[in-house]
Amino acid sequence: MKKVPKKLLLLSSSLLVGLSLTAGAEDKKVHQGLLDKYQPEKISGHVYVIHGPMGYPDKENQGFMNNPGFIVTDKEVAVIDPGSSSAIGRAVLAHIRKITDKPITQVFTTHVHGDHWLGNQAFQEENPDVKFYAHPAMIEEAKNGAAEEWIGTMDSMTEKATEGTQAIIPTEALTDGQSFDLGGLTLKAHLIEGKAHTDTDVMFEVPEEKVLFTGDTINNKRIVRMDDGSFAGGIKAADYALTLGVDKIVPGHGHTGSKNVLTYYRDYLNKVYSSVKDLREQDMEAFEMKPKIEEKLTDYKDWQGLDEELGKHISLSVLEAEQEDF
Repeated sequence: MKKVPKKLLLLSSSLLVGLSLTAGAEDKKVHQGLLDKYQPEKISGHVYVIHGPMGYPDKENQGFMNNPGFIVTDKEVAVIDPGSSSAIGRAVLAHIRKITDKPITQVFTTHVHGDHWLGNQAFQEENPDVKFYAHPAMIEEAKNGAAEEWIGTMDSMTEKATEGTQAIIPTEALTDGQSFDLGGLTLKAHLIEGKAHTDTDVMFEVPEEKVLFTGDTINNKRIVRMDDGSFAGGIKAADYALTLGVDKIVPGHGHTGSKNVLTYYRDYLNKVYSSVKDLREQDMEAFEMKPKIEEKLTDYKDWQGLDEELGKHISLSVLEAEQEDF
């Protein structure tokens, strides 16, 4: 029998995935915009990232705003942060199937915020035996209400564009330094001690290819909410990441870059937090601090989310600095 070229096999596989995803339209919605407008970028020999848009979840982007990543080896595929809805997860899956027909065996979550992991559902649909990994605190928080809260938040912010998503909560609790053999490549989990962006943060390193997935602990040209985090903890986490032997940084939001991405985001956190502590000593209130702190952030004036988040970041920094005094 004549051997079928691998490219044709992959094409057939992707067509079958497409057919299965469109069957039962209501139950199997796919984020068509992600499929049409965003493509996986190969950032190293085996690592791909789909760089999402920078805005907040809304009806137009249908909740797509993060950077889903995946690692393809000769043996299997591992996925990191597949996005904020089942439809987004199915689009990520379809992109993967255009590249490889290898089994997707493991899905990893960087933190509890649902815009990063509610796409899990698509991968359980394809492979009921896939394993979902996360920080133990993420698993507990998700079980204790965070999962349903994020389902509701995404549904509300997108005007029901994410409706029908089920929260597939990870069941496999990671430990710090835990390594996974992906068939010639290693994936190593770095659990962040205490709070950084949240108290559930994990960074994932691919040592052989010097790649680091940071989740929202680090972002590039995007200022994110810090309601669940710590500025001092975020600075510490960035300093830790700088000690690792990596040279490609995949942030939670924004484009992949060099180690400068770590330094630049750390410096934003540090400028806000250190300025707040200095201005507190002058007995200034939070609202009085903003103009002075803005003067120190001219390098970040074009960053998405600065106008929306800076005032809140100053207020949160004041509270954190007050807690340091006790």
